[in-house]
Amino acid sequence: MIKLIKGDITKIQVDAIVNAANSSCLGGGGVDGAIHRAGGPEILKECKEIVRRIGRLNPGKAVITTGGYLPAKYVIHTVGPVWRGGQAGEDRILSNAYKSSLKLAEYNHLKTIAFPNISTGIFGFPKLRAAKIAIQTVLDFLKKAQFIQEVKFVVYDEENFVIYQEILKKNIIK
Repeated sequence: MIKLIKGDITKIQVDAIVNAANSSCLGGGGVDGAIHRAGGPEILKECKEIVRRIGRLNPGKAVITTGGYLPAKYVIHTVGPVWRGGQAGEDRILSNAYKSSLKLAEYNHLKTIAFPNISTGIFGFPKLRAAKIAIQTVLDFLKKAQFIQEVKFVVYDEENFVIYQEILKKNIIK
């Protein structure tokens, strides 16, 4: 049910890819910018409409849009926490970002979903800690999932690939 891939999340064929977005959902750097560039203007158009309707997206929450030109049918946009030293609820917020995304996938009867490394780029979340939270949250959610059959963690760099590989291999979650 869980696969690890080293590569570009914008090239992954799944029902939905998750975007590590900022609260404006209007694109930016890193994964967010790559998804908006590859997916085309329809994603931005839908994001603007969502922000107009509900306002900025709070950390830990998620929304869904079309996949535009991406191989994925949908993009689930979620905002992870900015790392503030670990005492500002960052672990809970990061876990909620994964849960909110998985809940949207379930609600939309999606079978496959791909996640990037949420919050480990410019948001500064420690990579090992983030990977443990991501994997544990997904494992816990999959125990009760009705529709999701496969979750892919798509990492872009060797460091994250090794971290995820070791956690998944040894099942060192907590």
